[in-house]
Amino acid sequence: MRTEYLKLGLLLCLLATICVQPAQAQRRNKDREKGPEKTEATSVRLEEESLATEGMKFMMKDEPARALPVFEKLVQAKSQDGASHYLLASALLKLERFDDALVSSKKAYELNKENIFFAQQLAELYAKKRKYAEAAEIYETLLTKSPENIQYGIELAAVYVFNDQFDKAINTYNVLEKTLGVTEEITHQKQQLYLRQNNLEKALSEAKKLIASEPGEVSYRVELAEMLIANDRIVEAVSPLEDALKINPDEAQAHVLLADIYRRNGDVQKCNQELKLVFANPNLDADPKIRVLTGYLTMLKTEAELGDALVLAKQLSDTHPNEPRVNVIYAELLMRQNKKAEAREMFMKAALADGSVFQVWGAILQLDNDLNQPDSLLVHSEKALELFPNQGMFWYSNGIANLVKKNFKEAISSLEESLKLMDKPDMIPYINAQLGDAYNGLGEHAKSDAAYELALQGNPDNDHVLNNYSYFLSLRKEKLDLALKMSEKLVNTHKDNPTYLDTYAWVLYIRKDYKKAKEYLEKAMLDSSGVSGTIVEHYGDVLFKLGERDNAVAQWKKAKRMGETTELLDKKIATGALHEQ
Repeated sequence: MRTEYLKLGLLLCLLATICVQPAQAQRRNKDREKGPEKTEATSVRLEEESLATEGMKFMMKDEPARALPVFEKLVQAKSQDGASHYLLASALLKLERFDDALVSSKKAYELNKENIFFAQQLAELYAKKRKYAEAAEIYETLLTKSPENIQYGIELAAVYVFNDQFDKAINTYNVLEKTLGVTEEITHQKQQLYLRQNNLEKALSEAKKLIASEPGEVSYRVELAEMLIANDRIVEAVSPLEDALKINPDEAQAHVLLADIYRRNGDVQKCNQELKLVFANPNLDADPKIRVLTGYLTMLKTEAELGDALVLAKQLSDTHPNEPRVNVIYAELLMRQNKKAEAREMFMKAALADGSVFQVWGAILQLDNDLNQPDSLLVHSEKALELFPNQGMFWYSNGIANLVKKNFKEAISSLEESLKLMDKPDMIPYINAQLGDAYNGLGEHAKSDAAYELALQGNPDNDHVLNNYSYFLSLRKEKLDLALKMSEKLVNTHKDNPTYLDTYAWVLYIRKDYKKAKEYLEKAMLDSSGVSGTIVEHYGDVLFKLGERDNAVAQWKKAKRMGETTELLDKKIATGALHEQ
């Protein structure tokens, strides 16, 4: 913005010299003296000056659209005045009407090629229109006239670069360097040009020249090393890095590059030593360390290297305990090692420091679920929803937690909200599956069945729905053909799953096919690790129906010791008889 005002100020000065000629100013009093025949010319001149001033006011207020018609009127009045065309071009340029601006700017330049403002504007427009040769010609002329003007040289070099005339650009930078001395900006430009010409040696020479100009500047030595490493001249990179660390032992990037060199050479121990020096330094900001660790993580290939990275991440977390990005990196590494409880703790630290990252809350909720901790899932999902009320996955997590806690009404409310907001279509069948469970918990069987049907429409192979829907239908003794079909599909797919075998057996039991039910319950009980008290109780019920009363009572007693049984179990044991709801 300051540059814009500077240009406008210079423009006003220009207008003052053009629109109000000294001779005219000297003649004003004489004009008055010569009588009414001169008043008309004076009036015209004043009107033109007024137009220029009015247009410039609009330009200074950044209202080029309002300035445009004023300057067009001025051009009509003074068609042979370069300044009028220049002003019109300026307004058109601000309005990004570059073709029209170019026409007006060329006219201004043709009328007065000695005016540097006209020349600069036309050169700028040529560059915008990618007419680089024409732009270069003007800048060359300007630079010849004013070799002390550095800006002309910079613009000329840029035009040469755009036109792929790299040698001319380099020569122009060399001329500038004679005036300015060695500078970082010009040296970097020359380095890039040499690299684009595949002239690595000259690019390296420029880097060394920059180091010689400021021997105490560590970053220049690091840049040289980076260039060498990028071009597989690894051995040569060690020396400038070591020199950099002699000047500043805390130079993080130098340690990182040395660590990378050691890693390439297979010396993991030295690699980690370099990184530990960076991470253990409390005087260094967290930002460069985070960049270092992030880069290091991309190098990891083995579990051993992952373990080393975990040590470094912990060290970084200990040094910067309140930096959320550090805690997230550490948490993600812990997850890669399946240390879920520790990972959740670090994600929570990150969330407490900065709760604005919804991915962090998503990771926390996922870990709550993985760790099978519904109480934590409920608390954390409620907190996440305070911050992100429009996240469908967070409502889903809250619904799951309430469902497990048997808060069925709250579960339904959250799951319904999740359906409205969910942006992942593949999640819709799972939400409907949980709604089926929640409605069943309230005894709203029609709504439960409808939700299960929707879930199966979206995913006919949803094991959760096939199991629960068929089991609940069997308990209600309704739609038993459908229940049999679904449970049979389950056991055909999962032949050794105790829960699914039990569901199928129970559907058979309700259909009075006791022998086949016994067969599948015995198959379910082969997997001792997956057998629940409910399965054993069901087995006792089937045995009783088959006339094996004593064996049935023995199974009921065993089920009681295991837990997870029905409310009628104690009555069955006490009476030695089957009691059904």
